[in-house]
Amino acid sequence: MLELRPTCEHCNKPLPPDSLEARICSYECTFCAACVDTILGNVCPNCAGGFVPRPIRPSKNWKDNSYLGKDPASTQIKHRLVDQEAHARFTAEIRLMLPEKR
Repeated sequence: MLELRPTCEHCNKPLPPDSLEARICSYECTFCAACVDTILGNVCPNCAGGFVPRPIRPSKNWKDNSYLGKDPASTQIKHRLVDQEAHARFTAEIRLMLPEKR
């Protein structure tokens, strides 16, 4: 089950469960679309994976108790600024590769 982390790990922008700006990698590292596009270059600083839009968990119980009321979003903030110079060095060889080819 996805944690639905509450903020961008870099800029700490709020990313509520219904945010269309939330992006995640396969390890659920969570960043806002602006940071993914302008700072990270679609390369996760933690695993080198790519990002996709985070799914929206339904807010209402439409079926089988699969909704935010039963499975709420996480409240644990993981704020850790990305060192942009270190990230540039880390991604120098892979940033132009498609995520599925890394």
